[in-house]
Amino acid sequence: MKSFTVFVLAVILAPVALAQHQTFAVNPDVSEVKMTLNTTHEVVTGTFHVQSGSIEFDQSNSKMSGSVTVLAGTGKTGNDSRDKKMNKDILKVNQYTTVSFSPKAYTGTVAPSGDSSIQVSGVFTLLGNPHDLTIPMQIHMDRSKTTARAHFIVPYVQWGLKNPSFMFWKADNDVAIDLTLVGQVSN
Repeated sequence: MKSFTVFVLAVILAPVALAQHQTFAVNPDVSEVKMTLNTTHEVVTGTFHVQSGSIEFDQSNSKMSGSVTVLAGTGKTGNDSRDKKMNKDILKVNQYTTVSFSPKAYTGTVAPSGDSSIQVSGVFTLLGNPHDLTIPMQIHMDRSKTTARAHFIVPYVQWGLKNPSFMFWKADNDVAIDLTLVGQVSN
């Protein structure tokens, strides 16, 4: 009788345990990465294309896995010569075609619906070099549709990228990133 009771509890509780493990599948067509770089003469803004993204998380613990990948050569700032220089000299897209973020853990609570604020820690890979980074994220879940938004700073010069400054045109050593990921969450 005792083993039967354990079996019944396992069958009843298994869906609850499985329901906490979820996958956020990013839709690249409606997701975007925006960048903002302050310079002495203008504020340079641009966008990059999200190539793919899938993030596994479990609401019963703080572990995460997966990645979000951005195509490095898709950056558009509205100035073709600047974009060409960014791709060739700064992002070195012939050698490093992608930029990625691989989450490892989060703090905070992901609500099953509505809005949540969490801190996501993981590895940001730029020019093939991994960098630990914690990103504040705002999550909105509406049934299975999910939107994750983040604003964070990338210290690109500190991480080994070239500063595009020349003569009297000076650029900051950090770039602001606004990330919007839209997709579906499934169990």
